[in-house]
Amino acid sequence: MIICIGEAVIDMFQKNTHDFGEVFYPLPGGCSYNTSIAIGKLGAPVSFLGRISNNFFGEIQIKRLHEHNVKTNLINRCGQNPILAIIKTDEGKQPQYAFYDEGTSDRLLSTEELPDVLPSDTTCIVFGSISMSMEPIATTIEKLIMKEAKQKVIAFDPNIRPFMIKDRDAYMERFKKWAGICTIAKISSEDFEFIFPDTEPEQALNKMLGLGTRLAIITLGEKGAMAMLTHSNGKVIKTSACAIKIPKIADTVGAGDTFHGAFLAWLELRGKMSHNEIINLSEEDLHAALVFANKAAAFVCTQYGSQPPEIKQLD
Repeated sequence: MIICIGEAVIDMFQKNTHDFGEVFYPLPGGCSYNTSIAIGKLGAPVSFLGRISNNFFGEIQIKRLHEHNVKTNLINRCGQNPILAIIKTDEGKQPQYAFYDEGTSDRLLSTEELPDVLPSDTTCIVFGSISMSMEPIATTIEKLIMKEAKQKVIAFDPNIRPFMIKDRDAYMERFKKWAGICTIAKISSEDFEFIFPDTEPEQALNKMLGLGTRLAIITLGEKGAMAMLTHSNGKVIKTSACAIKIPKIADTVGAGDTFHGAFLAWLELRGKMSHNEIINLSEEDLHAALVFANKAAAFVCTQYGSQPPEIKQLD
């Protein structure tokens, strides 16, 4: 089973109406939350770990998890409101975000609220995004992954929002620590602009491997995805997969989360979610996982908001 830990936000999506002009409507979202939905919809066992509000927004979030096969027994319900993420989407441009996060349910996850022992069938822990730029949740997640890194696959998606990071140098010091214990890191080209400015994709992947990550992946939008893996024998293998062409993009919200979730679901469903299996993946398997993840991400881009596919929709 894969555990996704982090934020569960309410995304306020832009919509143009006849009567009121531009308005914003709420949908459940957040990087870790969306990733768990993608994994669940593709049929792999998954659970969400975090804090979710007791209010009606929280009920919407819980209901969506249940509808898409995500276990909720590791969730702490609480009295605070969830983070609100205001998302403005303009055709042909990357989405713009504004976050209202002070004193919210997500960011207040403490070490005392973590389970003493993770479920025995846990194979992988997924973390990242804005959770790692807020306290106390960032420290809570860091303690968990450092504790579990030797036994579990640790999968990292930085999903960086620069305006959420007050001190870049301090963030980068912690980033290097997280990268050093990761089995898998899925990073977008926009993330790398912040992490390793003016660095070519292959160079950036090499730098991630140098920090200690075993399998580093970069998503390149319409150019597809590239991955580099340090094999068990020390040899580095590299492969890439083209993006899937679609007739029209609705928006790109949730595409990266879905790519990551689909890649992890591919490993889990094929019994390859372990340190040993990952560092011995063949180039053919690595390529097949990238193609699968690209298909899932392409599907999301045909939908408004983060709407990951089911297996039958990919077939």
